[in-house]
Amino acid sequence: MALEIERKFLVIDDKYKTLATGKREIKQGYLSRAKERTVRIRIADDDAFITIKGVNRGSVRQEFEYEIPVPDAMQLLALCVPPIVEKTRHLVPWEGRTWEVDEFHGSNTGLVLAEIELPDKEAIVSLPPFVGTEVTDDPRYYNSNLTKE
Repeated sequence: MALEIERKFLVIDDKYKTLATGKREIKQGYLSRAKERTVRIRIADDDAFITIKGVNRGSVRQEFEYEIPVPDAMQLLALCVPPIVEKTRHLVPWEGRTWEVDEFHGSNTGLVLAEIELPDKEAIVSLPPFVGTEVTDDPRYYNSNLTKE
């Protein structure tokens, strides 16, 4: 079974930008955002993916992700529930792990979230200085809920 183990935090300042070693422009939409499953279409620069995620159980959930052709992803984005989520993802190394810091655009401008994927839910995480309150268990900060108007 494919599992995603991830913790999510609000970002309190923009120090992550000077620490970032790369970034990607992302557009994503949801074909399904039911609580029991989400089906996401994502275009990240020149790559595209379809991702199916199960229900969150704290920081753990099932995740299946497959690369798809970009033209297919563009057509599938048109079928997604509006609005499309747009964000810049900054890759920030910190004490042996890579943090993904998402700076949201459009209707979510001003929201910045930091995520860290972990090998297991008991993994110890060193928090970088730009990280604030943990929101892992707060459904308001699930990307699928950011599409709701």
